[in-house]
Amino acid sequence: MTMNIHSTRLGINRCYVVKDRGCVMIDGGPPKSEQAIENWLKAIHIRPDEIQLIVLTHGHADHVGAASGVKNITGAEIAIHKWDKDWFENGLLVWPSAVTAWGHIMRLALKPLAPLLRFPGAQVDVVLGDEGLSLTEYGITGRVVHTPGHTLGSVSVLLETGDAFVGCLAHNNFPFRLNPGLPIFAEDMDRLRESWKQLLDQGARMIYPGHGDPFSADIIREALV
Repeated sequence: MTMNIHSTRLGINRCYVVKDRGCVMIDGGPPKSEQAIENWLKAIHIRPDEIQLIVLTHGHADHVGAASGVKNITGAEIAIHKWDKDWFENGLLVWPSAVTAWGHIMRLALKPLAPLLRFPGAQVDVVLGDEGLSLTEYGITGRVVHTPGHTLGSVSVLLETGDAFVGCLAHNNFPFRLNPGLPIFAEDMDRLRESWKQLLDQGARMIYPGHGDPFSADIIREALV
């Protein structure tokens, strides 16, 4: 079977589904986007029960807000790294730190929207560790890689094709950036840069960010120089 990558835009966020022998979803969408996700799956001819795993790239509300609802719709397991697990299970709203001047401006501008990001927590089924996770048992030729920096528990999904789904390890749309590159929010930029070097060394070629369209890994390679 040919591997297929599907994406949908939910506000300023992106969610992805990778389908091969199995089917995995990457990120769970912002709060109250369950119906939009269910409609999207219908449009791309994927039955909800085909989704076996929902990998949450990190614990921020705009990436996990609808995950519990999507779990109810699909029956899929939810996977998140151990360092971000409590945020998700307890429905905690954690606001990211800014690492650029524009990031500081946007952090202030977006702060009033915090009440709209409240989300229900849910139990995590697969607690990811620093060693990552092979997706072979879910029918996908790839793995989850621990890529800390945006949050301590940030992870990426790296396929054998070189396609890398990186959450907020990069940004590529307004209001974050006007072009693809490193994020404006992060907890530890040094660790984030090391995570990028790890992904590039492991063969990342095409980058699928949690905000914006895919872009070549060469852009990140140049940004790290």
